Amino acid sequence: MTYAFDFGDIGNNAGLLAHGMGITLGLTAASTALGGLVGTAGALTAIAGPRWARATVSAYVELIRNTPFLVQLFFVFFGLPSLGIHIDEMQAAVLAMAVNVGAYAIEIVRAGIESVPSGQQQAARAIGLSGPQVFIHVVLPQALANVYPAVVGQVLIMMLGSAVVSQISVQDLTYAANYIQSRDFRSFETYIVVTLIYLLLAIGLRWLLNRLGARLFAGRAPRSAGRVHASAATESV
Repeated sequence: MTYAFDFGDIGNNAGLLAHGMGITLGLTAASTALGGLVGTAGALTAIAGPRWARATVSAYVELIRNTPFLVQLFFVFFGLPSLGIHIDEMQAAVLAMAVNVGAYAIEIVRAGIESVPSGQQQAARAIGLSGPQVFIHVVLPQALANVYPAVVGQVLIMMLGSAVVSQISVQDLTYAANYIQSRDFRSFETYIVVTLIYLLLAIGLRWLLNRLGARLFAGRAPRSAGRVHASAATESV
């Protein structure tokens, strides 16, 4: 028996798939921005904060890195309302993704900060820069340059992992695929198309982020880049 391929209904729902792609990319962008802030603040706290704050950051990282993202998502969406915190599915998805990204970003950024030679910080203070100025203008740019490939990898992992937000009815790309195949019963055609879309999104996003990194960190050749990248990549697993 020869299987007859039929992609007609997928073409008819191209707008739904495009909308799903937009939601997926929007969730990725929002969670990356928020998670990056959490990661930077958490990394600085883990390095220079008081003991209780370092312990809190460590506990947060271990909790998030050792529990499934789907469980974290369900806790945010179904659990928080029990505490009187009511948010919609989009807000829950962004919050859960940002919390997840932030935990991994803490270890990545921390590895980058520790890779910056202390002599550069001492030299910056010697010319009159304050502690915050040294961190913002000297340490952080070099730290991000050193671990940028690991950051890009984590963003891509989160984009692909965002497919589970369809479980709480967020109308992302996977939700669109599930909707289409439930109506035309063409699961093979639907999911092979969506798989290719995710592949193209990942390749395109990696290319875009690499180009952005080349512009942002032009002329900042990281010292011991291979060691730093390997350390950050190990921490993000």
